[in-house]
Amino acid sequence: MNTSGVPEFIFVSLPHSRLIQLLLFAVVLACYIVVLLGNLLIVVTVYSEPRLLQSPMYFFLTHLSILDIAFGSVAVPRLLGDLVKHSNTISFGGCMAQLFFLHFFGGSEMFILVLMAYDRYMAICYPLMYMTSMNRPRCTKLLVLCWIGGFIHSITQLILILRFPFCGPNELDNFFCDVQQVVKLACTDTYITEILLAANSGLLCLVCFTILLVSYGVILATLRGHFRESGRKALSTCSSHLTVVSLLFIPCLFVYILPFSSSVHKMISVFYTVITPGLNPIIYTLRNQEIQLSLRNLGRRIFICLFI
Repeated sequence: MNTSGVPEFIFVSLPHSRLIQLLLFAVVLACYIVVLLGNLLIVVTVYSEPRLLQSPMYFFLTHLSILDIAFGSVAVPRLLGDLVKHSNTISFGGCMAQLFFLHFFGGSEMFILVLMAYDRYMAICYPLMYMTSMNRPRCTKLLVLCWIGGFIHSITQLILILRFPFCGPNELDNFFCDVQQVVKLACTDTYITEILLAANSGLLCLVCFTILLVSYGVILATLRGHFRESGRKALSTCSSHLTVVSLLFIPCLFVYILPFSSSVHKMISVFYTVITPGLNPIIYTLRNQEIQLSLRNLGRRIFICLFI
């Protein structure tokens, strides 16, 4: 376990101007509200429609929305509090907790996106076997495996970091605790560990992204020449999935595999931590006719309950 002499870390990337802090607070708060309300709306909409909830695709979508809420709530509320209180420090334990939960929820989300691609592959390429192979008990077991995979990924990262002592410096050029920056502050040689950490996160992103691209390539090849109503519907669903996949995986690949300056990494980190969790429900709402229809039905029922 860590025998750190560093009681806290300092985020040096937060602006010092009070006006800029308040402006940044308003922007981040707006993004966070979109994350919460957008994903909660997806969950409530699916659970209000038994027909949707019986579908494995929408069952997985609700868990993806729950993970988006959890992932977006790890660092953003702390950032909002720091901007209000004009604070830029986090305790050592709080930093380690951020590292763990960011990778736990982020890794679980990657595995669920792979699971959703597998679901679409079975539905489109093997329609006669689909309902048998993707029954609810099997879907639940696959979801549990996704959460377990995220936990293993995250706890591995944390164990690798806690092996090192931290005795200073303690400044992080970011607004949350990032694995790559934290490990560089250790008071010993971390070259091998940095490679292991990059391999853990980078290869996870790369392997999952490759599997997803291959899966959707097979699906699109299967749909080619069958763009009737059902084909267009399946293509629209797959395009929504691919958009969400790109928004999550491409920034992660830039951060953990491709070499860029710290300022570029910081901007990318802000994008996938603050903005991406709020874009997912927007994409699914705009591109999915069944979600749109269910939203209208939900709005109609709420209106009737309130005013009639």
